[in-house]
Amino acid sequence: MRNPTLGPLRFQPILKRLIWGGRRLGTTLGKGIGPESDYAESWEIADHGHDVSRVASGPWMGRDLRELLRLGRRDLLGEAVGDRDHFPLLVKFLDARQTLSVQVHPDDDLAARLVQDRGKTEAWVILDAEPGSLIYAGLKPGVDRDHFAQAMNQGTEAVEPLLHRFEPRPGDVVFIPAGTVHAIGAGILLTEIQQMSDATFRVDDWGRLDAQGQPRPLHRAEALQAIDFNRGPVDPVPTTPQPIPGGTYERLIECPYFLIERWVLHRATVLGRPDRFTIVVGLEGRGRLIDRDHLGHPLKAGQTLLLPAAAGRCLMAPEVDCTLRILTCTVP
Repeated sequence: MRNPTLGPLRFQPILKRLIWGGRRLGTTLGKGIGPESDYAESWEIADHGHDVSRVASGPWMGRDLRELLRLGRRDLLGEAVGDRDHFPLLVKFLDARQTLSVQVHPDDDLAARLVQDRGKTEAWVILDAEPGSLIYAGLKPGVDRDHFAQAMNQGTEAVEPLLHRFEPRPGDVVFIPAGTVHAIGAGILLTEIQQMSDATFRVDDWGRLDAQGQPRPLHRAEALQAIDFNRGPVDPVPTTPQPIPGGTYERLIECPYFLIERWVLHRATVLGRPDRFTIVVGLEGRGRLIDRDHLGHPLKAGQTLLLPAAAGRCLMAPEVDCTLRILTCTVP
């Protein structure tokens, strides 16, 4: 694989139907969903188990992300990322028609021991939230292991009062390190950036039954091992936009696993780095990414592009008289 041939990549979404999903992945974000009412997640960039993103268009159409990694690891990831055996980030959109289960994700060490997976630290950017929608994130002050274990055995009515909660607003950024008890409430549409993992321990499911009339499995013993009881309530991350030529820029979250930035653009700016990949997620408005060969790659809300390291620096240009809001994410 030669550097000049590996430009910006667009992948086919991997759609997930789950009990708590809705239809806004199609009606709001333009995904090609079917007639069902339970479309919960659109995995935009993935390399996990059988879920591997496949290039949707261009010279690499039909190739999957795992194959691209094998053919040219440094061209795809970049010198600064190193020799990894998988793509490190999973990017998805979520539509919560119902409240998700109360859950916790393990860290790397515990995930390797219990589920042969990587840990899962994640971050959310809220796209829409119906009035009264809630985010549950972290435990209230003073809740210890014994207190929470007793509540789990008693069920939802005992667990819910121990959870910190708030009403999110569009644009809020929420950081959920591994070990944080959490649940996304009904009526919320968001984008999520996370470690490439699907390790989840379900604490409580609000008494819900599945399509066969059975409760979904809980993982209380594993959850008690995963929960960080030293971490208290989690609220939206405070952010401060900084002016740049033609718009604003915010560094939202930087942790060992990912760096997330938000851009509001009124005119073109340069994105991408030759030493590492960059993911671009459309939040609002329309624009076009211009690559080194002067080819345009359209981007709008609900769309995602991967800029391989070999693509170098590209120009992100909003449409005329349009404000473009995007996220960029990579590894620090």
